[in-house]
Amino acid sequence: MSATDAIGWFADLRIGDRPTVGGKGASLGELTHAGIDVPPGFVVTTAAFEQFLKALEERSPVRALIEPLDENDLDAVTAVSRTLRKRVEEEALPPEVEQAIIDAHARLGATTVAVRSSATTEDAEDASFAGLQDTFLWVLDAQDTVHRVRECWGSLYSVESITYRRKHGLPEDGVAMAVVVQTMVDARTAGVMFTRSPTTGDKSVITIEGAWGLGSAVVSGEVTPDRWVIGKITGEISVRDISDKHIRQVPAPGGGIVDEALESEMRTQPCLSDDELQTLRGVGRKIERHYGRPQDIEWAMDKAGKLLLLQSRPETVWSARDAKPVTGTEANPLKHVMTIFGGRKG
Repeated sequence: MSATDAIGWFADLRIGDRPTVGGKGASLGELTHAGIDVPPGFVVTTAAFEQFLKALEERSPVRALIEPLDENDLDAVTAVSRTLRKRVEEEALPPEVEQAIIDAHARLGATTVAVRSSATTEDAEDASFAGLQDTFLWVLDAQDTVHRVRECWGSLYSVESITYRRKHGLPEDGVAMAVVVQTMVDARTAGVMFTRSPTTGDKSVITIEGAWGLGSAVVSGEVTPDRWVIGKITGEISVRDISDKHIRQVPAPGGGIVDEALESEMRTQPCLSDDELQTLRGVGRKIERHYGRPQDIEWAMDKAGKLLLLQSRPETVWSARDAKPVTGTEANPLKHVMTIFGGRKG
């Protein structure tokens, strides 16, 4: 396998490349192409995954163990998951794939990276794998990156991921895993942005949620984020819901992340200024126009105040209801604020 088969660079990727680089990788390439600021990176392709899996299946089956599983038989799913994850995480990568990752890591030139799962069925319009596969932050070197790639592949066989595929009747032959390797952002503040109200479906507003530090604390639900509701066209901020943010997640000295307690004055201080909120609104509108549909966006603001986009996926909940009457413009803006923020990974 050549390096060009195993590695795809964001600058060369488009949304149509999902079969080879997964939903997250294709979206990051598309955002880069659209002129959105994205931390640079590359994707370990599904071709590399398929070569790895082929070597595994030459000795004993992988996909054939999953097809007959009943998603309601948790004991059986758990047993298969434990076996497959152990095999994937302990198997050596094909030498040419490992070398391609090491060379790409050197070319990227990043001190630290995020290693993020990117399944081929992830972020599709009719199904979302968000939260079902693994992400690793603040990965320190090339060899650790290789190890984390293997763990991302292993997460394709987690109990949650297997159960999801069985429930939706997705054939295993159509499921593969690419892995995004992306320059890590040491974020001052980070969070998510919805270009359609996540609670009412109203398309006239943008909801922004954020907290101090890395965005992992927000998407996992460990911190209640600050929330704002902003008129998509007018820019009017109709809701300001500033929470008590007791911790932030920051890089750990030996790699990975750690919780850090916040000083009292920061806990209730808004993590974004009004100018930064308007910057986010403008970028959110640009991304929505580019894709032609509402988006669920992950963002980070670095310590110099630069806005960087980490992911954009199609909004799926309200889009799935569009065949039915959709709520119109909501008179009470507080209804656009989510009362419970579900945990998400990936």
